Amino acid sequence: MLALGASAAPAEDQVVDVELVLAVDVSLSMSPDELVIQRDGYVAALTDDAVLRAIADGAHGRIAVTYVEWAGSGVQQVVVPWSVIATAEDAQAFVAKMTATPPRSARRTSISAALDYAASLFDTSGYRGMKRVIDVSGDGPNNQGTPVDQSRDRIAEKGITINGLPLMTNGHGMSSAFDIANLDAYYSDCVIGGPGAFMIPVNGWAQFPEAIRRKLVLELADGEHPLRTAMEAEFPPVIKAATIFTTDCQIGEKMWNNRGWIDIQ
Repeated sequence: MLALGASAAPAEDQVVDVELVLAVDVSLSMSPDELVIQRDGYVAALTDDAVLRAIADGAHGRIAVTYVEWAGSGVQQVVVPWSVIATAEDAQAFVAKMTATPPRSARRTSISAALDYAASLFDTSGYRGMKRVIDVSGDGPNNQGTPVDQSRDRIAEKGITINGLPLMTNGHGMSSAFDIANLDAYYSDCVIGGPGAFMIPVNGWAQFPEAIRRKLVLELADGEHPLRTAMEAEFPPVIKAATIFTTDCQIGEKMWNNRGWIDIQ
């Protein structure tokens, strides 16, 4: 009877190795084709053998994941709610939900609102992760809402890690005029933070699936796992500098406020 009761513990008491929020930019700076490429990259990564091995070899052999799409301050949509991935079948079920409806673009870019929203999801996840990670991807700087470094600092103080995937892909969306050349430095100085935070720049869409795969392995595998050490040796992640920041974290807001063209983003 006692053993049965323990195995039937409610979901809110279930411990997982990582609670992971995948926060994905769907602002108008990306074309419909690029949005599809982005989703397909997550599909390939989440079902990849190396990622599944990293999950299976964790202390508990399972993670909790949710997939969120975001744009402006008021645009955050949970596409797939919190789900456990422990097996290939779990991963296939997750990506089936993720691809059930096409991605929908929206105006503006508020990384800060996306981060604040993602952080709030941990409060109701129903799981207790040994690590809590927000994995945010985007192709432009914050141009709406709270300054992004303020949101970053507030979230990092809670012990939540924010890792980044800056998409320096020369987008062909409706508002690529708001792109900045040094988006990788912007993410390093203004977006990522918390324990062990890192980012992996993407310089073209052809690199995206592999970048996502590497990022997930580094986030999910134990520090001594052979997959992690081999990947770090071949493709070192970019780690945030401890105290030295050179990027204007409000460059996006300044570009938006100084725009001299039709409001299309």
